[in-house]
Amino acid sequence: MLKKIDSSQLRVGMAIHDLDCGWMEHPFVRAKFVLSSDDEIRKITRAGIRNVIIDCAKGIDVEAAPTLAEAQAETEAEVTAIASKLVRPARTTLGDELQRAVGIRHQAVNLVRTVMQDARLGKAVEMENVSPVVTNITESILRNPGALLSLMRIKTKDDYTFLHSVSVCTLLVAFCRSRGMDEDTIYEAGVGGLLHDTGKALVPDAILNKPGRLTDEEFAVIKKHPRDGYDLLRQTPGIGQIPLDITLHHHERRDGSGYPEMQNEDEISELAQMAAIVDVYDAITSDRCYHRGMAAADALRKIYEWSKFHFNPVLTQEFMRCVGIYPVGTLVLLESGRLGVVVEPHESNLLTPKVNVFFNTKSQMYIRPELLDLSRALGFGGGDKIVRHESPDKWRVDPDKFLFVAE
Repeated sequence: MLKKIDSSQLRVGMAIHDLDCGWMEHPFVRAKFVLSSDDEIRKITRAGIRNVIIDCAKGIDVEAAPTLAEAQAETEAEVTAIASKLVRPARTTLGDELQRAVGIRHQAVNLVRTVMQDARLGKAVEMENVSPVVTNITESILRNPGALLSLMRIKTKDDYTFLHSVSVCTLLVAFCRSRGMDEDTIYEAGVGGLLHDTGKALVPDAILNKPGRLTDEEFAVIKKHPRDGYDLLRQTPGIGQIPLDITLHHHERRDGSGYPEMQNEDEISELAQMAAIVDVYDAITSDRCYHRGMAAADALRKIYEWSKFHFNPVLTQEFMRCVGIYPVGTLVLLESGRLGVVVEPHESNLLTPKVNVFFNTKSQMYIRPELLDLSRALGFGGGDKIVRHESPDKWRVDPDKFLFVAE
């Protein structure tokens, strides 16, 4: 039986099933092992890991601890309660914005690639090249955030560093917009998101793209990138304080377990806390050379759990409402037994998005795609309900092929 416990309950002889954190954040080569010493327990707590999944069939039990299923059910209930809050409506349809979003994505990725190359050569970032890209991303988000955000889900492992920076910019702009921030702040936050990983230009490729667990020494090199990026950007004429703050502090955590300054909640700025949420969300949903990205819906639930210690809980919930409990591109199973891909969130209830259904799980066959508005009744374009999100691998389907539909 799998149970979820607090790391303070760990004892020698317990069988670790999952350290419940991002792969890069834990200090062990394996995620599953039996604790053999107090030193291993100290390494877990020093890494800022608060929750651990143990396998009671292979090691010591904690009788009062909830099972993993019980813990997940509790999280799901809490997440569902968040889903009734208002979100901002899009100005254009997903399909209408898609073509423009493709060009904006291409432009932004090329810019980040150039910035990284220039940083390696000691050249300053040219803000006259950055500004129009951030402006284009912001305008696309204003028209329909789902188009660019859904495109940013698709990443190649080789270009991850560049694509991640564009994704963080896009998500952070959308996050700021959903919170009603002013245009100048949104722009500055977008610049910070686009340039936040500039310091990784100084990390050797052998470490940055290593297809396996980093050593302590290699991880120490990685942890220098916020400070290195900050030092590089300070040389940029016209750079604002918000991008500098985001670059330096996007790996800080509210419990003081982050880096480079181990700031606590009261010391980390609001925008840096927002950037931290966005950065982790994009990282754990992306395929990397050393791990497979998790589904966006699963990632949101993980971040919600981690917000009890690492992230601002209020900001976390606002981010969840921004991207949707079932983000655009999520594969969902409906009560009818059909599978569909979420194409647009509802304005007032994130549990009733628009879904393009395309597969019948009962007959195990593709069906003619149909756009459903789950907020509407049967006979009026709706009449179904989400049961849960699903893995495309489980059903061997590609929901991205059905993401963009004519309305």
